[in-house]
Amino acid sequence: MTTSTDHDSATLWRDGRPVYDRGETVCVIGAGPSGLVAIKNLKEYGFGVDCYERETGVGGAWNWRHDRSPVYASTHLISSKPFTQYPDFPMPDDWPDYPHHGQVLAYLERYADHFDLRPHIWFGTEVVKVEPADGLRWDVTTKSTGGYGAERTHRYTAVVVANGHNWSPNLPSYEGLDDFKGKVIHSSAYKDPAELRGKRVLVVGGGNTGCDIAVEAAQHASRCWHSTRRGYWYAPKYVLGRPADQVNDGILALRLPLWLRQWLLHLTLRLTVGDLRRFGMRKPDHKVFETHPIINSQLVYHVGHGGIAPVPDIARFRRHSVELSDGSEVEPDVVVVATGYRPRFEFLAPDALAADAEGRPRLHLHAFSRRHPTLAVAGLLESDSGLFTLVHWQTVAIARWLRLHEAAPQRAGQFWTARVAKEPDRRWVGAKVKDTQRHWFEVAHVDYLRALQKLIDGLAGAKA
Repeated sequence: MTTSTDHDSATLWRDGRPVYDRGETVCVIGAGPSGLVAIKNLKEYGFGVDCYERETGVGGAWNWRHDRSPVYASTHLISSKPFTQYPDFPMPDDWPDYPHHGQVLAYLERYADHFDLRPHIWFGTEVVKVEPADGLRWDVTTKSTGGYGAERTHRYTAVVVANGHNWSPNLPSYEGLDDFKGKVIHSSAYKDPAELRGKRVLVVGGGNTGCDIAVEAAQHASRCWHSTRRGYWYAPKYVLGRPADQVNDGILALRLPLWLRQWLLHLTLRLTVGDLRRFGMRKPDHKVFETHPIINSQLVYHVGHGGIAPVPDIARFRRHSVELSDGSEVEPDVVVVATGYRPRFEFLAPDALAADAEGRPRLHLHAFSRRHPTLAVAGLLESDSGLFTLVHWQTVAIARWLRLHEAAPQRAGQFWTARVAKEPDRRWVGAKVKDTQRHWFEVAHVDYLRALQKLIDGLAGAKA
């Protein structure tokens, strides 16, 4: 087995440049939550691993020191501790139900140290190109983010992409935006409520981040408007004295039909939150579970206290004001655009992930390239639960598949043809979710885990 310390070996050539052969080593791109668990599980299945991380530390989006981190000062988990942690590395018992982002980063750093992952990570190294090579292998070209040395290319037996999908801002275009004299920032650039203090603030976007920033603006700004395109269901963080996701999981365990679960949650929200229309908020145009869950206990509170004024979507910007779709105008000093992120894989050709015209990758289980058996993506998920558990089992499936591919190529080829390459796209969601970019990678955690278990069991059978 090769290791990260043997980084230079026999030299090959490609287009006049040297290529260093890394043998049966797997390349992992990114050392965030998905990259770390990919390294760990690949190691456990006997692979050598080289991980390239453009920043100087682990943690990915949870490391607020990194330029691309969307984390702001008050960020906490919106999934509770048991539904966030890795299954083989629990969070401390004395931590709160919803840990602060600093605790999450400390948890990831401890995870990296506990499983001795750091020796496999090349920090300050950015992947600039990933190209197919002979025999289903890959040439990975990297460069120093500090500008030291020339680009280098190494050949790997497989590549696992774990660069995250919440770092490249999705910036909508609005008429008149260039002429607007106020300040406009994407939520990825927002870090502290001091930026809002004493100002008139318009927050755009009804997702979890938009709601959190609107709540902060209600407490620090002189005035806050919250613009959304539709009505949403706002679930409190606690229901019946327990974290909401734990209560929901208990209902799922009863295997009730979807319509009954929706009815129960609608009833619960009517009893705990009430009819949002009396606060000036719009009625949702969908049922519960048909959009990504919005978990916020404070938004309705501050709307009810007058700290947040709900307003409709933006029609256009003017020099000193913003016109809304109902014809009214507001005059913000600061506009915070919380409109999400777009997945970006600039180092890969779009056809490697079968991306469509909108840039949406078409992957089996949101993980396996149907065109390249030795290329996978880890963590490309949006779930009704936490990510870490899902990506743990996802990377177990990836590691098992790569081990089968190496040990029994013929059986692997038969399995791939029958179970991956030709299987139609599936969503693994319990309800018919909205067909928007926000929901490209939406999964219901129970359905998705069952699908992963079926794949893992199938791989075990193919190996026998």
